[in-house]
Amino acid sequence: MQMKKKAKKYPLPVREWSEDDRPREKQLKYGEHTLSNAELLAILIRTGTPGRSAVDIGRELLHKFKSLRLMSGVDASEFKEISGLKNAKIAQIKAAIELGRRMLSEEKAMEGSIKKSSDVANYLMPLMRDLKKERFVLLLLDRRNAVEEQQHKTLLF
Repeated sequence: MQMKKKAKKYPLPVREWSEDDRPREKQLKYGEHTLSNAELLAILIRTGTPGRSAVDIGRELLHKFKSLRLMSGVDASEFKEISGLKNAKIAQIKAAIELGRRMLSEEKAMEGSIKKSSDVANYLMPLMRDLKKERFVLLLLDRRNAVEEQQHKTLLF
C-alpha cells in the first residue's frame, strides 16, 4: 500500500487577506495605534517569503528578541538568522528603531536648559540606553545652558 504525501498548505499571502486585516490598510484606516508590534514590523518588512507573511516574520522577530527594546541593541548579523531578512529589510528595521530613539531624545531637548548632571542623564538616556558599544557624546551649550549642538563618536577598542 502506497502512502500519499499530503500537499503542504501555505498561509494566504497578505494581499489575499481582507482589507481590514492587512497591516498597511488597517493603519491608514484606523491609525497606527491599532496595530500590533508584529504588524508594525510587517509594514517595515514589506514582503514575506513563500509560506510566510511579513506579519509572520514580524512575530518571529519579537519571539526571538523578546521585545522592541531588546531588538534595538541586536547586531545586524543576528537578524540574518531569520529567514526572509536580508540587508535592506534589516536596515529599515534598524533605521526605524533609531528614529524612535531620536524622537525620544528630541522630546527631552525641548524641556529647556541644563542645570545639573541629572538633566544631562535624562536628556541622553533615551538616545543611549540600549547601545551595545561605548559612545562619547559632546553637548555644546549656549549662554543659557540650552543644548545648541551635540556630537556623537563611537569608541573603538
